[in-house]
Amino acid sequence: MPNFTALATTALLLLAAPALAAPDPAAPGDGPAPAARPARPPSGIMRYDTNKDGVVDRGEWTAAQEARFKRLDANGDGKLTQDELFARTPAAGSSVLPTDRQVLRQSAYFQRLDADKDGSVTLAEFMLQAERNFARCDLDKDGRIDSAECRQALRRKPADRARQER
Repeated sequence: MPNFTALATTALLLLAAPALAAPDPAAPGDGPAPAARPARPPSGIMRYDTNKDGVVDRGEWTAAQEARFKRLDANGDGKLTQDELFARTPAAGSSVLPTDRQVLRQSAYFQRLDADKDGSVTLAEFMLQAERNFARCDLDKDGRIDSAECRQALRRKPADRARQER
């Protein structure tokens, strides 16, 4: 009776031989070059870098936030309801509905935006918060921000942020 281990090894080598003999697509040589991976579109704040210079200036930020407001204003009435503001916010996990914590955070954020407490957020109110966000990220106050500067700003403690804003 043949040795089972020897048979299994031989069968495995026979099956793997074509793959072992194939040229490595990553190795230089005569074969075709591997397909280039498509570039991922910028994300985070860098998606607002319209001139692709590696930073988002105040003008790019303002234009992007105004366009964002218009996209969120589903009925085009020039103001956002809480439902409009969070309609595109994904729920946690596979749930269709937001968690209680998400609802509380969304409500608190909406109340902060709604400066005159009339139940809607106007473009002016929305842009006031957008300006605060830009200023918080612009640590060196040069009117230009990037991902690294924003990450650094968001890591700071609230007391440090309050001192900087004065």
